[in-house]
Amino acid sequence: MSDSPKRCWFVTGISSGLGRALAEAALAQGDIVVGTARKAEDIERFEALAADRAFGHILDVTDDAAITQVVSDALSQTGGIDVLVNNAGYGLVGAIEEASLDEIRQQFAVNVFGAIAVTQAVLPSMRKRRAGHILNISSVSGLAPWAGTGVYGASKYALEGFGQNLAKEVAELGIKVTNVEPGALRTDFAGRSLVTAARQIEDYDGAARDALRTLEDATSRENGDPAKAAQAILKMVESENPPMHFLLGSDALYYAGDKLGSMQAEIAKWAPYTTGIAFDED
Repeated sequence: MSDSPKRCWFVTGISSGLGRALAEAALAQGDIVVGTARKAEDIERFEALAADRAFGHILDVTDDAAITQVVSDALSQTGGIDVLVNNAGYGLVGAIEEASLDEIRQQFAVNVFGAIAVTQAVLPSMRKRRAGHILNISSVSGLAPWAGTGVYGASKYALEGFGQNLAKEVAELGIKVTNVEPGALRTDFAGRSLVTAARQIEDYDGAARDALRTLEDATSRENGDPAKAAQAILKMVESENPPMHFLLGSDALYYAGDKLGSMQAEIAKWAPYTTGIAFDED
């Protein structure tokens, strides 16, 4: 561990999973980490990791006023945030027709609007310093759709678009943006972090149920190691030219590649019609 902290991280959702693994890895290399969670006991466990460098705050990312206050407090505690990690989120499983509008709105409130609100709160300090790196913890589901996770996937597609556009807006200000797209990690994503749509329609007992069956069958047997994923993220952040898209896991690489390949083939097949809509000039 270095004698002095190298970076200050602000990580939402550090109670478990990738957020917890990333916070632990950053602290282990001597960095400062401001972490948020929704329960006091999770904050206490987090701060015990490094009393002088782990600063915990209770935060629900759907509470706009609380976000503003927590970010302000974090800046006062640390002097500046070098890396923002929009990690807080959860999964909703069920066919799109089955999900209620309230369930859909809550999914987007956490996975999309929460990330945007935290980013807006942190950006002024990054702009002032002309430096910073924003990581959006997306998913390979934000690149390759999966029946039965349509609403969750749509929220990650939205997060993907947000990150890509943000990157173009802040590049000239010295701020970097990376969308991190994990595959299956051995976390509690398929446990306490997973919500199933309350309504079930028998017609969707086929492909739309495969997602839940797969997640349940793979629980605690996922191939991705969150600790190794955290180390990969640390290495990526150290790069002078970090990627816009950062896939994590062989499954993520496979599904993203399969999606992009089929998309390219489809575009090529229909290209004559795509390019054939121009006005005929006299």
